[in-house]
Amino acid sequence: MTDKPIEIGILFFPGMTQLDVTAPFEVFARLPNARVHLLWKRIEPIVSDVGLSVMPTCTLDDCPELDVFCVGGGPGQVALMDDGEVMDFVARAGGSARYVTSVCAGSLILAGAGLLNGYRAACHWLSRDQLAVLGAIPEDARVVVDRNRISGGGVTAGLDFAFQVAAELSGEDVARRLQLLLEYDPQPPFPITVRNAPPELIATIRKAAAPMLDERLRASERSAARLRGKAGDIGARLTP
Repeated sequence: MTDKPIEIGILFFPGMTQLDVTAPFEVFARLPNARVHLLWKRIEPIVSDVGLSVMPTCTLDDCPELDVFCVGGGPGQVALMDDGEVMDFVARAGGSARYVTSVCAGSLILAGAGLLNGYRAACHWLSRDQLAVLGAIPEDARVVVDRNRISGGGVTAGLDFAFQVAAELSGEDVARRLQLLLEYDPQPPFPITVRNAPPELIATIRKAAAPMLDERLRASERSAARLRGKAGDIGARLTP
């Protein structure tokens, strides 16, 4: 058995949905021999999409080689996908990590960095279809495992996702113990999901989210164009 710590990096960014990443953090931080790095450009408070301030612990430049790289979503994902510095980091960190993971619209960030091309992935139901724009294969599931890519659906799926990652890293016995310790026994007060919700309620939510979803789609299309451009550049360099 090795004494080398399990290095886990979670990307923070302004406008993120903090539960996407703080729920997995609660599980990851309790894994035996794990070190969790909360990553951003600078060590300064990050304000979530609903106003909660959280503090990174490690800069992108100081990030060690990771066993697990995790990205969440939130409205701030739109601006992030046009941030070349961060997206280059995502591509590097994800390109070398043992497990490349996401929750909610974090899968769009991974896909925008070229890390989900041809992989099945989950996403929040409002944005799941945009994965196809970026070369990924959308899947309607709470957690999707495709080789070393593990993705969770929207927001609260981050806990289901985290226990799955815990099992991959430390075995099912550890994951079961943590699930029991954290008393994960979901009993939602309302039996409603996107699969059984009234169509008029779905339409109301989509209408309210439409401006953000339009911006997100444009960001996805810009990222897809950049990926095609990079592929073209590589092809041109390889052509004799």
